[in-house]
Amino acid sequence: MRRRLTIMGIAFLGLVFLGLGCVLGLNAYIKLTTEGRILSAREVADLEGMDCILVLGCGVEEDGRPSDMLRDRLDRSIEIYRMGAAPKLLMSGDHGRVEYNEVGTMKQYAMDQGILSQNIFMDHAGFSTYESLYRAKEIFCVEKMIIVTQEYHLYRALYIAEQLGIEAYGVASDQHVYGGQVMRDIREVAARCKDFMTAVIKPAPTYLGECISIEGSGDLTNDD
Repeated sequence: MRRRLTIMGIAFLGLVFLGLGCVLGLNAYIKLTTEGRILSAREVADLEGMDCILVLGCGVEEDGRPSDMLRDRLDRSIEIYRMGAAPKLLMSGDHGRVEYNEVGTMKQYAMDQGILSQNIFMDHAGFSTYESLYRAKEIFCVEKMIIVTQEYHLYRALYIAEQLGIEAYGVASDQHVYGGQVMRDIREVAARCKDFMTAVIKPAPTYLGECISIEGSGDLTNDD
């Protein structure tokens, strides 16, 4: 009996180490295959033919202000927009409830900085990184983009974009040391593994709909 328990314990530990190896291997693979497409603001400004700057949403405060992380993403996207990196901004985030509107906050912030409404598109159903990228291609007809988010998040976003057939480059928006970053880094490891499989299966997002070309007017995406 003891011998059997010992064998089972060894087998269990073997599976644990195998799983850990797979997780670490997938994370290393995703980072190594995308890090070359994380560029500086000046480098992306020199790119040609970009359709848009995709700004990935995150938390909005109760009073409607963007969180520190989101504000940094918006500031960096406005910076490279003004440098001529792309002609349109695509704000993608969660607007699944009437009382919570990430993309409305994002668009208003950019408009307050002088960006024309017609040059700012809103994807109201960007409920995840994968869905934001899937919808950017299928709904907004984006083929070439610049993604703006914090560096830890960029690797996964760029990997998903590549798997979906989008030519994408990233600009990190890190401007501060963010509270809770250790936990975000840990969750991101799991998210990369999950989206590695998601990018293989390529499920449809929660919502699709009619095409709204990024070449048109962002006013078509405004709230009613």
